[in-house]
Amino acid sequence: MAESTIFDLSIAGRKGVTFPEPDVPATSLPKGFVREKLQLPELSEMQVVRHFTSISQKNYAIDLGFYPLGSCTMKYNPKINEAVSRLPGFTATHPHMPVESVQGNLYLMYSLQEMLKEIAGFAAVTLQPAAGAHGELVGTLIIHKYHKDRGDHKRTRMLIPDSAHGTNPASSAMLGFEVVSLPSDPRGNVDLVALRELCDENLAGLMFTNPNTLGLFDENVCEVVKIVHEAGGLVYGDGANMNALLGVLRPGDVGIDILHFNLHKTFSTPHGGGGPGSGPVAVAKHLVDYLPDPLVGIVEEGDEENAPLYGFIHPAKSIGRIKSFNGHFGMHIRAFTYISMLGKEGLRDVAEKAVLNANYLQQKLKGTYTLPYDRPCMHEFVLEGFWKDVPGIHALDIAKRLMDYNFHPPTNYFPLIVHEALMIEPTETETKETLDRFADAMLKIAEEARTNPALLHDAPHNTPVRRCDELKAAKDLIFCCYPVGELDENK
Repeated sequence: MAESTIFDLSIAGRKGVTFPEPDVPATSLPKGFVREKLQLPELSEMQVVRHFTSISQKNYAIDLGFYPLGSCTMKYNPKINEAVSRLPGFTATHPHMPVESVQGNLYLMYSLQEMLKEIAGFAAVTLQPAAGAHGELVGTLIIHKYHKDRGDHKRTRMLIPDSAHGTNPASSAMLGFEVVSLPSDPRGNVDLVALRELCDENLAGLMFTNPNTLGLFDENVCEVVKIVHEAGGLVYGDGANMNALLGVLRPGDVGIDILHFNLHKTFSTPHGGGGPGSGPVAVAKHLVDYLPDPLVGIVEEGDEENAPLYGFIHPAKSIGRIKSFNGHFGMHIRAFTYISMLGKEGLRDVAEKAVLNANYLQQKLKGTYTLPYDRPCMHEFVLEGFWKDVPGIHALDIAKRLMDYNFHPPTNYFPLIVHEALMIEPTETETKETLDRFADAMLKIAEEARTNPALLHDAPHNTPVRRCDELKAAKDLIFCCYPVGELDENK
């Protein structure tokens, strides 16, 4: 039997809210601004609350359980971050207010820029980009303009390792770069022989994810950077996996020219449906003038009696504004709070525990599951989700069966260079007890694959929604819950 929708509960005449009398003169809206026959349910406040609370309890969330979603770093978000972001001094301000009246906001943004510079070893940071992929676009814009300003118009080729994030080639292609795939060597590093062959006078740059999507730190990072620089190219660092490097290695120190951060991953702010992203971009000294306009800076130095005046500065060769106002300020508040609470030693502890947890899980699962690159991992690792002696089982079956054990599945089928990939990232916030329960579930599923494969093929069994036809869902989109023709002609 189909579950009731909120429209099924509607009874004519019921009201869930009573509006106060207007404190301004009533006026009529122009014709066309009001829909006379708008179909809305009529419900009491209690019905509305119970309906949406019931729906929310069917969702899986990081506050309810383990989320080993490799490459996305779905770690617990400390509630202090949320509390600070909701302080009235932040929520009651607007970017159009005079800079003199929002000095606290600007101080926070300036301080966050300085923190990120120090953490990653760069000369300047912009907070404008709205997400990691947006940061990549900024980086490719800077690379394009840098070469153009030098009269180097033939540099049109961007190298992308096959272990990189999938947005890297898309960001490069948007700028018109020729995207060239760079293979990995048998240990999961960039293949240096192939890299040298591709580094010529047409090279614009290399987009380098390190640690890469195999969860491996490239052992030849310094040599990779040297080869690209000697050919006249720039190295863009995809900083999505900075969770493994905090306080341990600064990408700027090994020669990376540009790097984006994912505040909504490394620095714990809400991810995906939980809130907007934020992808600040850091650059080395020779690229500071190309950053998006404007940056937050000190426009008047302070003294013993007066604090500095914070305002906006304008890079001389800027690629221009790439986001309305100055980025997602709420994300800046959360990241600032997270970094301030942890401090230098706490940030290093994050990386150490993230790497420890990943290696602990890897050791518990390898042998039962195939580990294609058998070496110590960083913050995540990739297994093969199939067995040659059980040909009917796939990574998707394992992922769906995990839901019956009350775990969110890991990332499936990425990176593409691993057959039937299961990409697992435990993060530093999970306890050993949780990791043990997850490992036990994975080992049990491996046993079930051989003794009762139907359990995996038909999974999940215990969720509000059973296994969906994902191909049909992608091709047969449903944009609203109304049958055709039920809404009035002004819809």
